[in-house]
Amino acid sequence: MRAIRTRSQERILNLLKTIKQGISAQDIYVELRNRNESMGLATVYRSLEALKLEGMVQVRTLANGEALYSLAQQDKHHLTCLQCGISIPINQCPVHDLEDQLESNHRFKVFYHTLEFFGLCNQCQVNQAAGIEDD
Repeated sequence: MRAIRTRSQERILNLLKTIKQGISAQDIYVELRNRNESMGLATVYRSLEALKLEGMVQVRTLANGEALYSLAQQDKHHLTCLQCGISIPINQCPVHDLEDQLESNHRFKVFYHTLEFFGLCNQCQVNQAAGIEDD
């Protein structure tokens, strides 16, 4: 059964459908204002939390603590550089079989998962070896 959603939640879902990448709550707030569909920032956060609990929205927290929201349509996997912050999407996922096992063994409904590796990208490794600081 589909949950009853508020108008604010529907507006956020419609916005996320048009955006193909993760977006912060602050940027959602600004984008909705730009579209003359403004709502308070606290309402944005409450709506995102409700949509996350419903399994409609997924959140990815970056190394700097910023949370990015997107539709929970597919799993997202990344290599994230701790020096420059670049985030490289990866397509391989060794977790899908484990996900099926966990659902079966624990009677747990998995909406999505994220897999993220943290380290240094090639350019930052080169810079580090050369003694160059990234500002």
